[in-house]
Amino acid sequence: MENTVLHKAGTRGHANHGWLDSHHTFSFANYNNPDRMHFGVLRVLNDDRVDAGMGFGTHPHDNMEIISIPLEGDLEHKDSMGNTAVIKKGDIQAMSAGTGIYHSEYNKNKDKLTKFLQIWVYPNKRNVTPRYDQITLNEAERHNTLQQILSPNADDAGVWINQDAWFHMGKFDAGFTTEYTVKKPGNGIYAFVLKGDITIGNIALNERDGLGIWDTAAIDITAASQDAELLLMEVPMTL
Repeated sequence: MENTVLHKAGTRGHANHGWLDSHHTFSFANYNNPDRMHFGVLRVLNDDRVDAGMGFGTHPHDNMEIISIPLEGDLEHKDSMGNTAVIKKGDIQAMSAGTGIYHSEYNKNKDKLTKFLQIWVYPNKRNVTPRYDQITLNEAERHNTLQQILSPNADDAGVWINQDAWFHMGKFDAGFTTEYTVKKPGNGIYAFVLKGDITIGNIALNERDGLGIWDTAAIDITAASQDAELLLMEVPMTL
């Protein structure tokens, strides 16, 4: 497949702060790789593990769309907009930082880890009024299909953000094959394998591998192991 970039799991940036163990697909904090700054408007894809009773203290963001996807355990969120919420596996959270917000995230459990994906997407509108959104998804609806979890449209399935981006998650039986068609011409697709083995086109991917694809109208996806799980992120390629 032409017009692809492969990021094997073991090549990601890694920071272990004891209470926080984080893998960075793109440059973040002390991990700086000029070849891995972003994929289109997808700026951050962090794969975080937070120890029991620990978390991120209050810190600022602005002009960024921030998406959190819990994979295990749960995370308590507080922000300067007055929101206090707990997100857990099956939920998805989206924040438009816009003109500026402060927030904190904690694993309040005393006896178990929290694992979640932290994703940042550059917005297509700057200095918007900050916004918070959180929904609970029916994970059964992603069995052998791609369940939409994010879009640009508040009336569509999933949460919405200020960007022409669509996110989907799927959980597949071994041997299952499907196709994903790009929703907006010119967008690229970044595929991230959450669990198991998946083949996209002729490229074999394993757990936590990432594959970016652009200049294509559709991709073929085949699960190479049972209960393989995939996150697909369709994003504009121009900032």
